[in-house]
Amino acid sequence: MRRTTPIAFAAAALLLAGCGSQSGGDNGSGTGSGSGDNGKVSPSASAPSSGSGCVTHVELTAADNGRTVCLAKGGELRLTLDGTKSRPWKPVTASGTALKAINAGFVLQPGDASAAYQAVAAGKTELTSSRPLCAEPTAPGQVSCKGIEEWKVTVTVP
Repeated sequence: MRRTTPIAFAAAALLLAGCGSQSGGDNGSGTGSGSGDNGKVSPSASAPSSGSGCVTHVELTAADNGRTVCLAKGGELRLTLDGTKSRPWKPVTASGTALKAINAGFVLQPGDASAAYQAVAAGKTELTSSRPLCAEPTAPGQVSCKGIEEWKVTVTVP
């Protein structure tokens, strides 16, 4: 048997295991927006603000992929995506006008992404990032993959 065959089998098994896993979804905890959001919850959220039913503070992680969060105007959202030097998260991008970027502090670990936002206007904003599914090969003959892990959270401000 060739020397690269066991490595190829191991890489294929890891790739298939990664392709079959999915994070996010409703685990039955958290605070929903209360407006028929079908199990979409805001994790690590503070008590709802008076009147709107939305939270005033929320902290997000990679496990919150696919979630929808209702954030009260003036509320604050912070997020940390833990990556590695070989599988780094790209900087978080925000598309929409409901949130304004604020100081997120320092990112101390290579590969991590950190961001913070304040809800400044009614509307919807999507926060996104991505990172490689596999580390880049470090030697000739190693298996590589072109898979990308994507992360997205939708934030609504009433």
